[in-house]
Amino acid sequence: MDEVGRGALAGPVTVGVAVVGAATSRRMPRGLADSKLLTARAREDLVDPVHAWCADSAVGHAGPEEIDRLGIIAALRLAGRRALAELAARGRVPAVVILDGVHDWLSDPEPDLFSAMLVPDLDVPGAPVPCPPVRTQVKADAACAVVAAASVLAKVARDRIMVDLAPHHPRYGWEANKGYSSAEHIEALREDGTCELHRRSWRLPGLGGPDRAGGIDPSGEDVAACEDAVSDDVLDDDVLGDDDARDTHDDGFASHDDGFASHDDALATHDGARTSERRPEGMMVP
Repeated sequence: MDEVGRGALAGPVTVGVAVVGAATSRRMPRGLADSKLLTARAREDLVDPVHAWCADSAVGHAGPEEIDRLGIIAALRLAGRRALAELAARGRVPAVVILDGVHDWLSDPEPDLFSAMLVPDLDVPGAPVPCPPVRTQVKADAACAVVAAASVLAKVARDRIMVDLAPHHPRYGWEANKGYSSAEHIEALREDGTCELHRRSWRLPGLGGPDRAGGIDPSGEDVAACEDAVSDDVLDDDVLGDDDARDTHDDGFASHDDGFASHDDALATHDGARTSERRPEGMMVP
């Protein structure tokens, strides 16, 4: 599972989930890499191969109004649970989830004074959606093929949303910057202010302080995220330009022979045991 859009100024935060199992081919899609290392064209070209390779997949979103109401971490959790709910509706419940990074934003937090900020009930047929056991790993999207697959699906889905929204709010340039902090976007915020699709509880650049709709609560869990408005996916090739993108589909971050840990090597079983298959020397595993 991987997320995109955490550091954007507008639009949803999006979580992709890709599922592999014992029957999944070890021959991962050619050119598969962390979505941040691929051009927009390369990501689009990978969508169908990723769907064909995975046993199942889903994408969930949480909108800007939910980000403002719940906070970015709870909104990430909500988007992730919506992706899991889509899988559950098809009878698919993963045994374990690998998250990129060090923070488990998917599992329910320990009850405290902010318990009201927990994920709302989801409209899911049958029993509530269970949260599988979660494992976190730094740079999992660069070391684990199934996490990279999730990142590609999430990035493409969110980019399509922002491109579709761009004609309705042409001043902000979302067809190019996808809601991130580009010069054009900041200038539009300075001149025209926000629209309903901005994260208006954030201290958005170009506004000279908290947004006109109100600033973030400094006691909340989102202070750092709101002040920085930056995440791992902010260095997007659509903001930097395709010429500056750090990789291409044909000569991507890793090849099948010497790149990602495959799902057989990367996924541990629920009790923590590692696979016993032989791995190429130096291959990273979760």
